Amino acid sequence: MDIERLRSMAGGGLIPHIPRTHYINNHIHTVHSFSPYTPAGAVYTAYVNGLCTAGIMDHDTTAGAAEFIEAGSILGLPVTCGVECRVDFSMTRLCGRRLNNPDQISVAYCAMHGIPHRNLDAVDAFFRPYRAEREKRNRRMTENINRLISSTGIVLDYDTDIRPLSVTTVTERHLLFGLVKKLTGRFPDPADLLAFLTGPMGIPVSRKAADAVLGGRQTPEYYEYDILGILKGNMVEKFYVDAAGELPALPDYIAMVREYRGIAAYAYLGDVGESVTGDKKAQKFEDGYLDLLFEELVSYGFDAVTFMPTRNTRAQLDRVMELCAKHRLFQISGEDINSPRQKFVCPAYDDPAFAHLTDAAFTLIRYENTAGDDPEGARRLITV
Repeated sequence: MDIERLRSMAGGGLIPHIPRTHYINNHIHTVHSFSPYTPAGAVYTAYVNGLCTAGIMDHDTTAGAAEFIEAGSILGLPVTCGVECRVDFSMTRLCGRRLNNPDQISVAYCAMHGIPHRNLDAVDAFFRPYRAEREKRNRRMTENINRLISSTGIVLDYDTDIRPLSVTTVTERHLLFGLVKKLTGRFPDPADLLAFLTGPMGIPVSRKAADAVLGGRQTPEYYEYDILGILKGNMVEKFYVDAAGELPALPDYIAMVREYRGIAAYAYLGDVGESVTGDKKAQKFEDGYLDLLFEELVSYGFDAVTFMPTRNTRAQLDRVMELCAKHRLFQISGEDINSPRQKFVCPAYDDPAFAHLTDAAFTLIRYENTAGDDPEGARRLITV
């Protein structure tokens, strides 16, 4: 759905009345990074699912924020604006450790929440040179993929097969999604495609994942994303090129967030057992040195920790929330939406232990609307 269609629906009285709930999501990706949703489509989907607020969170760009804000205004749904990026932590005591990034040590995914609307363009401009560096690395990784699949007769062209898949930022998922589209073009029958994955491509496929692919004709809206999950869980480490020039150093990231009056948040992942999204292997991340991580977050000036209640065990979440309280870090939550299989409604918010996260979402909205004119007053809102 584009913004013009949403305007037309609203003008024609075609927007259904959907009662609001206590459900929130502050971490929705759009077509400006990797997602099946336009900004307007993401807001509309949040609205029809009864969410009481929604937040845009694309990689290395705020280009979709204006449309997201307008869609929220049309639907009467409060929204927030953020950006996600990978940050170089090599200057910290966490150097050499695997943080929340499965692909590269000493690098962490961080989120900038609550960006005042007047600063959205400036934040996007900050990331422009980093996106340019990312493009160079994407081309190198595409070459690596082509070497991996050279025996199959499939060749990916970055400019024609991959770049058009994103409006703004191209991620590793886009590289593999280009391959997915090549595979589905060659093998219209899901069984033939699955046989090619497990045979010539040598990719192990779980029974659950195989059943999803074989049922692709019944769920065509999920089909390519299910194949993507298989490829992402098995191929990234084989073609990945370490990011360097596209990573802001942690002090530079914090300085940018301060300059443009946002909220600096670390995105907690935690040790992974069975991957909820199906595209991560069982692996240890920051749980083994979580106390040190929180000390460094405070030392470098982070304001908040963001986490996803469906991704972790209750013991993991309790520990993170306790450490946030101990270190006076604001808590933000949202489910990382980048696939149509992912639900906008997170039932975990039914648990009274997470009721404060709904309240925090509205505090985040107040912060965003205040920080442009009254940064000190805004910071008092998130002071724990």
